[in-house]
Amino acid sequence: MADTPSQTGTGNPQNPAGAAPGNGKAPTLNVLAQYIKDLSFENPNAPQSLIQKKQNPNISINVNVNANPVAEKDYDVVLTLSAEAKTEDSVMFNVELTYGGVFRIDGFPQEHMLPLLFIECPRLLFPFARQIIGDATRNGGFPPLMIDPIDFAQMFAKRMAEEQAKGQVQPPAAAN
Repeated sequence: MADTPSQTGTGNPQNPAGAAPGNGKAPTLNVLAQYIKDLSFENPNAPQSLIQKKQNPNISINVNVNANPVAEKDYDVVLTLSAEAKTEDSVMFNVELTYGGVFRIDGFPQEHMLPLLFIECPRLLFPFARQIIGDATRNGGFPPLMIDPIDFAQMFAKRMAEEQAKGQVQPPAAAN
């Protein structure tokens, strides 16, 4: 069997399936780097918090996403996760992580940029950040905190609605 490229879609080898029409180049989203910007774990009542039998803690989790351009097609997306476990009388632990990624985004229409930066990029970062939080809480003497998956699309929609209510952002143009 000969090694020939399979052709799908238009059958035109100059425009493989999935390529953007016109320029012959498919849009790309690449992860250039991932990094821990800041990590903090506090166990303020150790060792008592580890040896005393206490009730199940109430755990509050906060999530935030920010994005900034670093070059013409490169963006720094930062996912901030914080979790605090409390009982009625004390804090068991507090963990905060600022986890970032540098993404190269090329070939997408401008109206897709905000959803890419605030939905897709954090979705790619989240599993790694989740693992770091789980490891930090386990290494702090507690069961690993495995944060449930986050719906970044819902977070983005809520943030856009809040900013529109403040009059800060115009809604993206509707697709025809």
